[in-house]
Amino acid sequence: MFKISGLGVFAVFLLHVLDTECIMWHLDPNTHKCLKEELQQNVPVTGEYDISEAVNQKVDYVVKDSKGHVLSQKEDISKGKFSFVTETYDSYEICFISRVIQGRGVAQEVSLITKHGVEAKQYEGIQEAAKLKPIEVELRRLEDLSNDIVHDFSVMRRREEEMRDTNESTNTRVLYFSIFSMCC
Repeated sequence: MFKISGLGVFAVFLLHVLDTECIMWHLDPNTHKCLKEELQQNVPVTGEYDISEAVNQKVDYVVKDSKGHVLSQKEDISKGKFSFVTETYDSYEICFISRVIQGRGVAQEVSLITKHGVEAKQYEGIQEAAKLKPIEVELRRLEDLSNDIVHDFSVMRRREEEMRDTNESTNTRVLYFSIFSMCC
């Protein structure tokens, strides 16, 4: 049997909470690939992309919300960064579009790293601006992380209450419908 210490459980939970994602894929010529994610309101998002070079091919990216509003966009990219802050709880989509100018194209390798919430914050800049020691910066990062966890739990609690209310109202309707069906 394996024994898991409290520190081990915390480490696994911390790794789960840290929202850093890296993905790599091949983008065929004259195609597009989109990735979607649901995010809460006022969440900072940063990303880094790296695309392999190909002759006579260009790659564009665009970040949109579910209503089609463009949050970030760039054409003819090879390597760079993007960032935005979510305005509402919504589904956000980042698309990479390959265009072949002339001739036959080849598949390009796309690497994307995204960070959300606390991980997207630039603590190095905070350290320099406030002249903080490294331990103070780490404490500030941990404080932000714990506040983020508390916020996530409150959101889950609110959603649980909404689902419970929906379930109870549905059960009440079924009860009244059953009684009505038996009487008629």
